[in-house]
Amino acid sequence: MMLRRGFIIFLSRLVGLLVAACCSVSIVYMLACTPKGDNQQLALPRVHSPTAKEGYDAVLQEREEHHRNYIISLKKQIAQLKAELQGRSEQLKNAQDQYPDPLDIHLDHSNPEKVQANLLAFLRSQIDKAEVHSGIKLSTEYAAVPFESFTLQKVYQLETGLTRHPEEKPVRKDKRDELVEVIELAVGSLNHPEGDGKAKHRLYTASDFVEGIYRTEKDKGTLYELTFKGDTNQQFKKIVLFRPFGPVMKVKNENVNMADTLINVIVPLAKRASKFRQFMQNFREMGIQQNGRIHLTVVYFGKEQMDEVKSILENTSKSANFKNFTFIQLNEEFSRGKGLDVGARVWKGNNVVLFFCDVDIYFTAEFLNSCRLNTQPGKKVFYPVLFSQYNPSIIYGHHDSIPPLEQQLIIKKETGFWRDFGFGMTCQYRSDFINIGGFDLDIKGWGGEDVHLYRKYLHSNLIVIRTPVRGLFHLWHEKRCLDELTPEQYKMCMQSKAMNEASHGQLGMLVFRQEIETHLHRQKLSSKKT
Repeated sequence: MMLRRGFIIFLSRLVGLLVAACCSVSIVYMLACTPKGDNQQLALPRVHSPTAKEGYDAVLQEREEHHRNYIISLKKQIAQLKAELQGRSEQLKNAQDQYPDPLDIHLDHSNPEKVQANLLAFLRSQIDKAEVHSGIKLSTEYAAVPFESFTLQKVYQLETGLTRHPEEKPVRKDKRDELVEVIELAVGSLNHPEGDGKAKHRLYTASDFVEGIYRTEKDKGTLYELTFKGDTNQQFKKIVLFRPFGPVMKVKNENVNMADTLINVIVPLAKRASKFRQFMQNFREMGIQQNGRIHLTVVYFGKEQMDEVKSILENTSKSANFKNFTFIQLNEEFSRGKGLDVGARVWKGNNVVLFFCDVDIYFTAEFLNSCRLNTQPGKKVFYPVLFSQYNPSIIYGHHDSIPPLEQQLIIKKETGFWRDFGFGMTCQYRSDFINIGGFDLDIKGWGGEDVHLYRKYLHSNLIVIRTPVRGLFHLWHEKRCLDELTPEQYKMCMQSKAMNEASHGQLGMLVFRQEIETHLHRQKLSSKKT
């Protein structure tokens, strides 16, 4: 369409130039045929001169020859301009043949029904081009367009900068109006489903909205996926909408029943028994008591503290009447990728959702539902961006005591950050993990294996859902970077350690603490003198 418009503009300019050239030629012709001024006239012979007649004939013949030659020259120029115009017209025609308008939308709007049908076809084609129905192969992890998530009250965003917050109310009017419109359209679609005739349905309202995710592909449009409560706690309604830089269009309206969807939480572990005790407390409250449809696989490396870890697991099993767990012990050096790969492959049951997790992760029951809703065998894998907690001793250093963990898990600029450089926590169906080839087991120690798996999914035809989630937290712990790591792994570890401590402003206060204390001391001295 843009190509046609460009040629039309070029053609109109060329015709204008041709008209201007013809006008110029006419003016020159008129000037050339106008008798010259008195001072420039040819010396005509006198009337009574014996050579008067011959002189007039010679002058007239000379002028006639001059004008004939000039007319011939002008005709040649006009012929050249016509030939150039013809060539440009043929170029335009060839371009139209080579790049036909896929919608056959012309400037002639005499048939509005056809134009409307063509416009609708164009909008549908934008949906087909966007990553809606299937994944698009990407070259690197940086090419993936992340989602942002939202509820009725807040938006959780990754591109925060230093002035924006990791979560905020949609204060900007255009963003607020956009999300309100999308929720209202989804509610309307739920209350007036297509093809059901006069069948009775429950009446949905905005209060049934659970959460949504959206992202914009700048050359195609914005995709929205909205989840609403279903008839039971395990049932949901999912609405997919697309805005192809035009009216919002409904893509899909489906019932999602998660009652039988089991999640296998796989945790690789070596030592760290105290952290495992804290993890199991969270697992019991959120996974067993609130959710129920969950399995735990612990892959333990070595034998140090192994008995303590097994005791914690068995005590939880007895007290919560929980039997859905597997304990695997490997007598080898810790490798996160190896532990997750072994935990995934040892499963012998039906296809299951795998949640790759670490012992220092805190999750909610709502996150487990998000894990189920954003995965689909052969189609979708889920890469949530978790909220990473800053060092509590720095955050709450000015308080009398550090508050309990549940009160620390608040998504604010001062308490943590979106861990958008990490790809370790992920949900996918086991069949997809096996088909993609699993982890690269040549990678040892800390870091790297998760990025390799992420790239494999990006290179596949699966849709990768990457979005910040409000129910997944990385608990702060002191990070130690071992000397045995490769230079690249050590660099990644140190970067992660630096990001873990405190916010930009809080670190600045620590760096400039001496200057601040010196300033306060001077202020006290000056106040005493006065």
